[in-house]
Amino acid sequence: MTSLPLNRQVLLNLRNSCVRLLEDIDAHKQILEGLDNLYYAVQGQRMNEIMKVLTVVSSIFIPLTFIVGVYGMNFKYMPELSYRYGYYTVVGIMFAIGLGLLIFFLRRGWLKRD
Repeated sequence: MTSLPLNRQVLLNLRNSCVRLLEDIDAHKQILEGLDNLYYAVQGQRMNEIMKVLTVVSSIFIPLTFIVGVYGMNFKYMPELSYRYGYYTVVGIMFAIGLGLLIFFLRRGWLKRD
């Protein structure tokens, strides 16, 4: 078998082509890493918005849960129990608190969607 002599210019061209390809691959890799970071940043922002809404909803229901918990206890002497419209008064107060907190959060812009 005879080996063919390789021309030095051919080897230099092949080396330059390989270097250019490696640089292009590295550039594309950096672009993809940037897009990946952008995707995770958008996902994190979306998660923050969801957590904000869940926090607002829970902060509306926490005072209502407290009131229901107090009135759910079996106390013998509660002044409101003998009042004729005590039940409706407590439900009205709970409704007013919930509505007031909802309006407060809407005015602060914590429930609006961008």
